[in-house]
Amino acid sequence: MKRLIITADDFGLANAVNEAVEQGHSDGVLSAASLMVGGAAAPDAVRRARRMPQLRVGLHLTLVDDWPILPAEAIPDLVVKAGPSTGRLRNDLASLGLAIATRASVRSQVRSEIRAQFEAYRATGLALDHVNAHRHYHLHPTILSEILAIGADYGARALRTPIEPLSDLRRVAPTPRPPVAILMAPWAAAMRRRVHNAGWVSVDRVFGLAWSGRMTEQRIAGLLSNLPPGCTEIYTHPATSADFDGAAKGYAYAEELAALMSSRCREAVRETAATVGGYADMVGP
Repeated sequence: MKRLIITADDFGLANAVNEAVEQGHSDGVLSAASLMVGGAAAPDAVRRARRMPQLRVGLHLTLVDDWPILPAEAIPDLVVKAGPSTGRLRNDLASLGLAIATRASVRSQVRSEIRAQFEAYRATGLALDHVNAHRHYHLHPTILSEILAIGADYGARALRTPIEPLSDLRRVAPTPRPPVAILMAPWAAAMRRRVHNAGWVSVDRVFGLAWSGRMTEQRIAGLLSNLPPGCTEIYTHPATSADFDGAAKGYAYAEELAALMSSRCREAVRETAATVGGYADMVGP
């Protein structure tokens, strides 16, 4: 049996992203979206989600590289302290990760921000389909612990574990093993064990890491044509343009949206004969 989730990340980051999510779901193959509750366009994203009841929405926890829910003075070690980005969440993942691992005060701030984001998501009234984190920062063991502990209070039970089989990618296109995948692999394997031990669920495989920001029609259709049995998530970053605050350099936003809406990908989804939806549809009640 094949089960399929096709997700858009960064829902709520900008109106251009929100527009793409609505188009990709209404007229394409997009079945889920991950909401940045602190994003500049989060209220617009929530309004759109409410008129798309079949779109499965989850929480895209943001602890780096965007704006927090809590005021900067409540989380001083998590935010930029000077310059035009004052108050914005830090983007130095390695040094922040070390501080989280070694300083109890920083861990307390992380805990508070995670809970605030779960609270903000609850306030939307949307069902919580899944949880993941911006830039896969939930691979950090301490952050994972907090998500599992806090998320349970909000009914969360599904988490993205970014395990991407290289052999499946190479059936679609010659693909070298990205350095980031080599670094992430042992952490992702440990994450999956911890997620399952906590009684949460994850999918069998996730696609979107090696080709992040470049999930073209050819690549998505190729993955669908070679879809293995089991549960698969394909995540994307569509937008109607790349002209927005927070846009990632080099991402082919409009091309990803076009892929999600293409007749080739719609037909490829039909040909998989897969059950398509969100995490809740994959794992049952």
